[in-house]
Amino acid sequence: MRKMARMRAWVMALALLAGGGQASAADLVLVAGATGGTGQQVVRELIAAGYRVRALVRDEAGARAVLGDGVEYATGDVRQRATLDAALKDARFAIAAVGATRKDPANGPEFVDFQGIRNLADAAAAARLDQLVVVSSAGVTREDHPLNRMFDNVLIWKGRGEDAVRASGVAYTIVRPGGLTDKPGGQSGVRLEQGDKGTGFIPRGDVARVCVLALKFPAARNRTFELYSAPGSSPDMDWDAAFGRLAADEARP
Repeated sequence: MRKMARMRAWVMALALLAGGGQASAADLVLVAGATGGTGQQVVRELIAAGYRVRALVRDEAGARAVLGDGVEYATGDVRQRATLDAALKDARFAIAAVGATRKDPANGPEFVDFQGIRNLADAAAAARLDQLVVVSSAGVTREDHPLNRMFDNVLIWKGRGEDAVRASGVAYTIVRPGGLTDKPGGQSGVRLEQGDKGTGFIPRGDVARVCVLALKFPAARNRTFELYSAPGSSPDMDWDAAFGRLAADEARP
């Protein structure tokens, strides 16, 4: 048993050296929020790119009805830190597309967008994941944003979740999409911005595509950026250059 474990570790080390730490086919990715609108698109993009996918779900039967049998399932909840270690076992990456709901106060922004993301970041750091990608939101730095008044300070809590990710020690990418739409993705290019000053919309499919692409390019790590559609531009981009133009976040405490 130990011999097999040592051999597996040796093979993984060789793969990392050969690939420069970049993602490769058959890497396992945990997806939190996999049955949500953006999460489902993330799962599709990962499968299309050849990754193994494990969905973190609270109800496996219900999730299986949505996602099918082509993914693995881990029963857990980002709000419950103790459920995340087993869910992350053998995973190399994680993508979080979770979001609070209005129906259940226990599933509100403080508990999902802040505490849940903090739990996942801490678990990812403990598991020594190569990268955690988090779908946040444009506008998180604007305390007077209308969404905060409409929905329990949701953007403020998302911002605190971002801070927890940066402080966790895990390598990360934080994607802040503009207004999400259900239009088909891949119809135009996207624009990556920093500073949280822009506005715009973007299809969920394009958000998912960028999240998955971020796993391939080390230049995307430890970056936070806003993401909007760029109508009239080509969806084909030099992603290494696009991520490379982004400023790295300040050093974490």
